[in-house]
Amino acid sequence: MYPDFSYLFHDLFGTQPDNIASIVKTFGFFLAAGVGVLAYFFKIELQRKAKEGIFQPVPIIQIEGSAPTIGDILGNALMGLLLGMKIPYIAQNFREFQVDPASAIFSMKGNIVLGLILAVAFGYWRYWDGERKKLTPPKRTKVNIYPHDKITEIAMIAAFSGILGAKVFDILEHLDSFVKDPIGVFLSGSGLAIYGGLIFGFIAVVWYLRKNFPGISILHAMDAVAPSLILGYGTGRIGCQLSGDGDWGIPVKGVTKAGVEYAYNQPSWLPDFLWSHTYPHNIAGDGIMIPDCTYNYCNVLPTGVFPTPLYEIILSVAIFAILWLLRKRLKTAGTLFFVFMILDGFERYFIEKIRVNIQYEKFGFHFTQAQFIAIGMIVLGVIGIIWRMQAAKKAVH
Repeated sequence: MYPDFSYLFHDLFGTQPDNIASIVKTFGFFLAAGVGVLAYFFKIELQRKAKEGIFQPVPIIQIEGSAPTIGDILGNALMGLLLGMKIPYIAQNFREFQVDPASAIFSMKGNIVLGLILAVAFGYWRYWDGERKKLTPPKRTKVNIYPHDKITEIAMIAAFSGILGAKVFDILEHLDSFVKDPIGVFLSGSGLAIYGGLIFGFIAVVWYLRKNFPGISILHAMDAVAPSLILGYGTGRIGCQLSGDGDWGIPVKGVTKAGVEYAYNQPSWLPDFLWSHTYPHNIAGDGIMIPDCTYNYCNVLPTGVFPTPLYEIILSVAIFAILWLLRKRLKTAGTLFFVFMILDGFERYFIEKIRVNIQYEKFGFHFTQAQFIAIGMIVLGVIGIIWRMQAAKKAVH
């Protein structure tokens, strides 16, 4: 496995693991790549719907040559503060930064004196540069803006709110750890629940579109984002598989809690890499120590487990292909998104049956948080399709 890029380069070029390339974490890289994939295909669909006249532009006034605002100056000062605090700290505590960059960056540790000096310098530079470029009077230009013109802002809002939601939902499943160390758990780069990210990201993007594009059809926007959502999700799962973040399945053989031995039989047609993995050098630090290993990540699972992230990558690509083929055929707004909800709900519900996760028991049934949400998605998806079909019939009559 490749917890960070130094392990990838070790396999590709023979370089030593845990070198400076270790600051690029594999999971984080593919998480960012997933956002990029989502933004790319979302923009394609937003542009297509704009050409069809579904999305109309919003006129805005662009101002050139205005004086720098207090917010501009404070934003630059904050950047200087962070750089001054963190660069010396990271240089002196590189091993800590290697293991958990998020905790090192978002903690209060750092060189506060250099941070304050750079804060003043960065803030003053923004003020000086703004005054130098100021026009009297400022130049005002009226331009028309479509939703796809704001794709960068939309992607950033979706990413940050999605990460927040994923962290909140993960904390809800691990409240004991959060109570013991709330700041450490919240700022940790590990522990993300995908459905929390989808829910928070969806709410944030809908709010942004309604705020900036009054009258926009949210149902059409939901259809536009559906294919990109599942492909972005699948891209992120590549990071889970390659890094070994603990999102794997149950062992292919072992002993149940009741003490009963079991063993699944591998189908003859299924390749070994699709059947089980032991995830050597996994970033989760689970399993037993690899003999004679001196790297930062030296654990391997004692028994092969189902590579559920790999299954989800394949299923995500398949669902994306279905949605991409249907996107021009389903004419009623909202239908494509509800199809996405049903397909994604089924995918996640059945994956959870062979995936390691916390299970809850209610009324004699055992289920995970993701399965509960997946059932809700399937139900809402079915209700949504019925609703949209009825709306289409009323529109015809």
